[in-house]
Amino acid sequence: MMAMGMSAKTGTALGEIDHIRQSLHKLFTTPIGSRVMRREFGSAIPDLIDQPHHGATRLRLMSAAVMAIAAWEPRVSVKSLMVDTLGDGSAAVFDLELVLREGPGAGTTTRIQVPMKG
Repeated sequence: MMAMGMSAKTGTALGEIDHIRQSLHKLFTTPIGSRVMRREFGSAIPDLIDQPHHGATRLRLMSAAVMAIAAWEPRVSVKSLMVDTLGDGSAAVFDLELVLREGPGAGTTTRIQVPMKG
């Protein structure tokens, strides 16, 4: 495994897929406008995650995730995305199928999950 980044929690080296997962989690959990030097960074997901969990909210969550990835994560493109939420709204999991756009694995598809808490 070639190290591509560093774990924000432990400082250990991360492979490409784990680093992308970490980056997506940071992107999905950062409200737009909350970063002082980068106000545009983030997603609408934090504003949506506590909304009533029905079909419309699920579609909004999926749309917010795709838009954030398109804007801020150039290493991948989204092939498919699903979001599953717990009935009580306490957590959601984004299940993504991504196509790598850079590096030795460019063009390959990978699946990752990005868990979120409400």
